[in-house]
Amino acid sequence: MTSSSLSPQARRAMVRDYKQSFPPLGIYAVRCEAAGLLRLGASRNVDGMLNRIRFELATGLQRDAQLSQAWARHGEQAFRFEVLDRVKQRADPDFDYEAELQALLALWQAELQPDPTAAGDQP
Repeated sequence: MTSSSLSPQARRAMVRDYKQSFPPLGIYAVRCEAAGLLRLGASRNVDGMLNRIRFELATGLQRDAQLSQAWARHGEQAFRFEVLDRVKQRADPDFDYEAELQALLALWQAELQPDPTAAGDQP
């Protein structure tokens, strides 16, 4: 069913449901094993962030020079884009989701990038 075949009331209900849905907060990784690169990050829209990074690499717009060079040298097939962890919705309306994201990012960095001088947390 396309959006044009929906009644105006059904369309408004779908939009309302979308706006009220819990965002996909999470931790992501971009890896290029061939180049030995790993980038970790936290996002309030983890799926969208991975799509953005993939698009930026494919179009040459990525700001991370090392990632761009690895993409040019090894190609898309050498890259993995992963969601490592997701933040679950809490019943507490005062829950600090940003602090939760940062704590999860720190845990993943400690596990996957034990060297504190390793590459940055945002591509």
